[in-house]
Amino acid sequence: MGRIITIVNQKGGVGKTTTAISLASALAIFERKTLLIDFDPQGNTSSGVGAEKKNPNIYEALIGKVPLKDVIKPSSILKKLEIAPANVDLSGAEIELVKEYSREYKLKKIVEPLINDYEFIIIDCPPSLGLLTVNALTACTDVIIPIQCEYYALEGVSQLLTTIRLIKKGLNPGLNIMGILLTLYDRRLNLSRQVAKEVRRYFQEQVFETIIHRSVKLSEAPGFGKSIFHYDIKSPGSKSYLELAKEVMAR
Repeated sequence: MGRIITIVNQKGGVGKTTTAISLASALAIFERKTLLIDFDPQGNTSSGVGAEKKNPNIYEALIGKVPLKDVIKPSSILKKLEIAPANVDLSGAEIELVKEYSREYKLKKIVEPLINDYEFIIIDCPPSLGLLTVNALTACTDVIIPIQCEYYALEGVSQLLTTIRLIKKGLNPGLNIMGILLTLYDRRLNLSRQVAKEVRRYFQEQVFETIIHRSVKLSEAPGFGKSIFHYDIKSPGSKSYLELAKEVMAR
């Protein structure tokens, strides 16, 4: 059975989408069949891998119009990577699902039939703790939490951890925090080193050994619809995400 990993943090700008794209691509490079689900109405994950956002997309699958397999598109650059794209239509799902029975299980219901078709399913969430994120946390087996090495790094993390505990207790007993990922690290700054030290002190062995350094190449790659591996394979960001993929496969 495949592992379903949700990349989540209700704060924006922490490297969440970059991590979803880069981790999914790295796993595919290691010959692991991987599905990347864009579950953010902004559709940045879809754009970042050059996927078309036209219908049908994850929204149509979520509301039961089409099965998820009809939404999935092959990657044009990696044989082992497939993508379920999203667009702004997904923003209406939170309102539409409010009155639905078992609304927290909608994503789980459409993903479960495909769980044996992939070794890894990576879900990129919106920067909020709304119904879409709750669906992602209910559907997944594991969570990766990116935390940026900047001011207010731990702001909101306690609220996120409380949400994860509540979902584990009431909706998804098998939910596991796979790891905390340090992102936007700048070795030149004392602040980055201090934040990394504080996060490791607080979360201890839950923190991945791999650190994602601040990188211009990582910021540029999505604008060209490419993963970091196809934009600049020799960049530090490329090497870091390959190392992260190794850790994920080992955990």
